[in-house]
Amino acid sequence: MVYCTDLFSKMNIESAAVNILKRGVELDTKKRYTEALVCYQEGLQVLVDKMRGENDETNKNYLRKKVEEYMNRAEAIKKLVLKQKEEGKFHEQVHIENESTGHGYKTLFGRFLDEEVEFVVIEDPYVRSFHQCQNFLRLCELLVKSCDNLSQIKLTTTKDAKSQANQKEWFYNLTNDLQKYGVRLLVIYSDTLHDRQIILSSGWIIKIGRGLDFYKAPSNKFCLGIYDLDLRQCHETIVDIVHSKNVKLS
Repeated sequence: MVYCTDLFSKMNIESAAVNILKRGVELDTKKRYTEALVCYQEGLQVLVDKMRGENDETNKNYLRKKVEEYMNRAEAIKKLVLKQKEEGKFHEQVHIENESTGHGYKTLFGRFLDEEVEFVVIEDPYVRSFHQCQNFLRLCELLVKSCDNLSQIKLTTTKDAKSQANQKEWFYNLTNDLQKYGVRLLVIYSDTLHDRQIILSSGWIIKIGRGLDFYKAPSNKFCLGIYDLDLRQCHETIVDIVHSKNVKLS
């Protein structure tokens, strides 16, 4: 495994880039490999750009060595993840601590949302109240922006006994908007649903202990975190990410 603490003393590289690489090493150590890979790739781009603009040959050689080290580790992670996926053994776990921030949907699992995703299945019994349906709306926005070949979103949830008319109206409006992007929304109601998970047609399965509704209510209507969920405090929950080769749209 590579380390980047000596980058501070060796060269004048942006601290933000160094922090990305340090974060990658930290995630790598915790076996959160797909997250580490994203950090390594972002950090590598900064190092490559710096190397191309470097005139001092000693510094350029040093950067070239660092690029090679991080690139080798990134390739090793890719092979490891592929092997675990093929064997059905891939498992990453994220522990979201109480009152922590930095856990917007894109940060949490956006790295799995790409052109391979053609349909998404969401199972969550608590997409009923206004703020819960807003969370689902935010997820739909992320899916539409990230998954170029997305054609269907299927939500299984429970009915809101107190405000079922509002719930149906919100889903009706969202259905019409999604159709403009070529995406069909199918909502199924279940009285017995308990499990919470997001299933992508590419095989990735994200299981969030609290479902989509793990964010704390904002302190007021004009504060950070109202729109950017990375800035919203969270309830404690566990996120398990696995992969299956047998994902189907039932």
